[in-house]
Amino acid sequence: MSEQPRRPRKPGKPYRRPQKDPVRFLAFEALRAVDERDAYANLVLPPLLRKAREKDGFEARDAALATELVYGTLRRQGTYDAIIAECVDRPLREVDPPVLDVLSLGAHQLLGTRIPTHAAVSASVELARVVLGDGRAKFVNAVLRKIAQDDLDGWIAKVAPPYDEDPEDHLAVVHSHPRWVVSALWDSLGGGRAGIERLLEADNERPEVTLVARPGRSAAEELLREESAVPGRWSPYAVRLAEGGEPGAVDAVREGRAGVQDEGSQLVALALANMPVEGRDEKWLDGCAGPGGKAALLAALAAERGAMLLASEKQPHRAGLVAKALAGNRGPYQVIAADGTRPPWQPGSFDRVLMDVPCTGLGALRRRPEARWRRRPEDLEGFGPLQRELLSTALDSVRVGGVVGYATCSPHLAETRAVVQDVLKQWPTAELVDARPLFPGVPELGDGPDVQLWPHVHGTDAMYMAIIRRTG
Repeated sequence: MSEQPRRPRKPGKPYRRPQKDPVRFLAFEALRAVDERDAYANLVLPPLLRKAREKDGFEARDAALATELVYGTLRRQGTYDAIIAECVDRPLREVDPPVLDVLSLGAHQLLGTRIPTHAAVSASVELARVVLGDGRAKFVNAVLRKIAQDDLDGWIAKVAPPYDEDPEDHLAVVHSHPRWVVSALWDSLGGGRAGIERLLEADNERPEVTLVARPGRSAAEELLREESAVPGRWSPYAVRLAEGGEPGAVDAVREGRAGVQDEGSQLVALALANMPVEGRDEKWLDGCAGPGGKAALLAALAAERGAMLLASEKQPHRAGLVAKALAGNRGPYQVIAADGTRPPWQPGSFDRVLMDVPCTGLGALRRRPEARWRRRPEDLEGFGPLQRELLSTALDSVRVGGVVGYATCSPHLAETRAVVQDVLKQWPTAELVDARPLFPGVPELGDGPDVQLWPHVHGTDAMYMAIIRRTG
């Protein structure tokens, strides 16, 4: 199907100006920012919604619809691309990106929401008239009418290869993940079809907002007084906002006494804090501290024991976010901008070290769905050497008898076990210890000694953690 050139209006037929729909226009703006500037939806959307509340009188239901349109479209982008490709007569790369964004928004309304077909098509065409012009709006209308001829299951049966012929490609289309990501997740998870399908489905679900009560400054009981708040599953400091909600409206969050933090991240910080050490326990290090969530929890836990935390972050602007997160902590702490591979501190200075290394972020695709389309297999080649160097620095920074926690928000084996195994070969005076007892009550932690959390099993991001003790 081709984009039609604009045709002259018939004589005597009055021209109707397109009407701007604030909700769909905002969703389109967010998608364009993600596409054009490599922005993240979770950073772009909140200021757009605030502006819309002030300017366009957005109500809660308007914000909810706009949020669903943006995140739903991004999560299902791969599936929608495959369907749209069946309805146009050219490769998708030859369709202008703004046109493709309008088509994707329309496809999501048709196939992923309860919006009636006629309303989804007419609203999308009207949006196209506003942002693309009348000529390309006719193209959008024709494509969406073809898409509307079947439901999502029907389209998947047409565009996805059979599972028996190509399991990974089938799952990639059905669950809207790049094929290489499906392969990597499956390798890490192991098992058969049921487990990987559950994981991919969990990646496409909207995650709950999880808060953390920072010890000594707030308590879970305070946060539980919020509307729709329920206790966390595993962390004693976690509270979930089961029906969404605006974290900035929570007094403790606004005052910095609590924060927004996935429960998996809380568990990683708690595991490091609760690992027994031999001898003194006075100086802790967070070696990759930005943007500050784990550092804030560690600093609060350290303060309760009379210990201090040094939070180090290479990027100055991220170090500023760490300082903001730690502001008001009751115990001693310091925030510095420093390269973790060239540390300014002396070897053996710390009793506990957390090294939550930069990674592909494949464990947080629920929260950043656009990341799955940006990452490439070759990204691993860039992260791998840095991850090994940072873990080696962590081992050099901890004293004999102290412990290091190596963490990633990626379950990819090349970023988890492979890194730990390679570094330990160079460190005969360090040993991997069983981390599973440090996650009390958390089920299905595998054979150990390291821990891999999963969205579909634990309701958390896919955080990985290994605990290593310096022995000599």
